Amino acid sequence: MKAADVASALAALVTPGTEVIAGGTELVNWLKEGIATPDWVLDITDLPLGAVEASSDGLRLGALARMSEVAAHPVVARDYPVLTEALLASASPQLRAMATIGGNIMQRTRCPYFRAETLLPCNQRVAGAGCAALEGDTRAQAIFGWTPECVATHPSDLAVALTVLDATVALRNGAGTRAVPMSRFYCQPGVGARLTVVEPDELVTAVTVPGLPPAARSHYLKVRERASYEFAVVSAAVVVEMDGLVITRSRLVLGGVAHRPWRLADAEVALRGVEIGDLEALRAAVACSLTTARPLPDNRFKVELARRATVRALRVAAGVG
Repeated sequence: MKAADVASALAALVTPGTEVIAGGTELVNWLKEGIATPDWVLDITDLPLGAVEASSDGLRLGALARMSEVAAHPVVARDYPVLTEALLASASPQLRAMATIGGNIMQRTRCPYFRAETLLPCNQRVAGAGCAALEGDTRAQAIFGWTPECVATHPSDLAVALTVLDATVALRNGAGTRAVPMSRFYCQPGVGARLTVVEPDELVTAVTVPGLPPAARSHYLKVRERASYEFAVVSAAVVVEMDGLVITRSRLVLGGVAHRPWRLADAEVALRGVEIGDLEALRAAVACSLTTARPLPDNRFKVELARRATVRALRVAAGVG
């Protein structure tokens, strides 16, 4: 069924078993692979949720704005380079022309055990089935925040950049709208647990990025196994403020290491007062947030890779990399 307006879309979402489709780059795959078996598919492509608005207060990205459109927006490219870089690293040009902002942050894990053609134990597929990845190939899995129920990582590059920018997600249902910080948007995966805070009757309508002047000094670095389109092994999004060559404030978020973008809060504190040219001090500061990592047998390399990626991203953002 096709929604004519937001009100009719929200009314349709009240019906159990309804899934939303927009760009289709995610749900179509779910349907093909048997991951999603909705009773109803709600097409929201005609809803007026595609605007990209820039002002002194920041950005408002409509949930149906295409990734390619946001990446090419002159204000985004000039003032929020970390966002443009994450979008351009996210997918092929063809997919970016179809995929939406809302759909991207709602995508599910690319864990091979979750996506397997032959059904394997996976609590995200079948609640209570177990986690085949935990005893299998753990190279691509989490090093932070995982549980025995799930060791998968979230694949979105965009979510990492939005988290470092302190973005919020607008969710709307028949009763009104609420705003959820990106840092609290994703749930801890487990047996029967939801993966985001979005309720079944809610629609993602926009993502808002505050007008942070330091966002112009930012960078997104994605490390992947192939130079062509691929999901991150580890990624790092950084925003840094400088007084000359000295870091006065920073925000650091990793991707490819957990079920959500992972903030390096301890490292942010340790970086205050560090000169950007002091590589040993940078490495030591970033390492403060990596001591709590819990790597699995095949992905211990991610700890060192995360440290190097973060240091590199900091130096590029500061203009010395």
